[in-house]
This record gives sequence, structure tokens and C-alpha cells, in this order.
Amino acid sequence: MSSDNRRHVVPNPDGGWDVKAPHAKRASAHAETQAEATARAKQIVTNAGGGEVRIHGRDGRIRDSDTVAPGNDPHPPRDKK
Repeated sequence: MSSDNRRHVVPNPDGGWDVKAPHAKRASAHAETQAEATARAKQIVTNAGGGEVRIHGRDGRIRDSDTVAPGNDPHPPRDKK
């Protein structure tokens, strides 16, 4: 697993939204709406152990960023009782 696990939600020139890793030529996923693409990006990052999701506007500039916690933590913290 990479310590730099990021995905960007970017507009696709042909319509819809792409989920891309930094410097990737191909999209990890494509969706019709920005909300669907953001949800898929969060799912991808969660499955990969957590990281950052950067959401771009139609102008290409970052408009929001979310930190995603690890998904299936093999060593979750114990409850203090």
C-alpha cells in the first residue's frame, strides 16, 4: 500500500466526472454526476487503506478535499472499559 493514496474527482471533457490518481493518464472510474464520482473515489481510497479525495470544480481548480479513514482496519483500536 502506498503512503500517498489520493484520488482526484475531475471533469471529463466529454461529459461526466472522472476519478483519477495523481499523474494518471486513465481514470480509475467514471460517473455521470460529481456526487457519484466523489462517492466512488471515497470507496476506492477506503479500500486502499485511507487517504485523500480532492474534488475539482468545472474550472479544474480544487474546491474541496476530504480525508478518508482506513476501511477494513486489521487492527482496530480496543474499546476502553
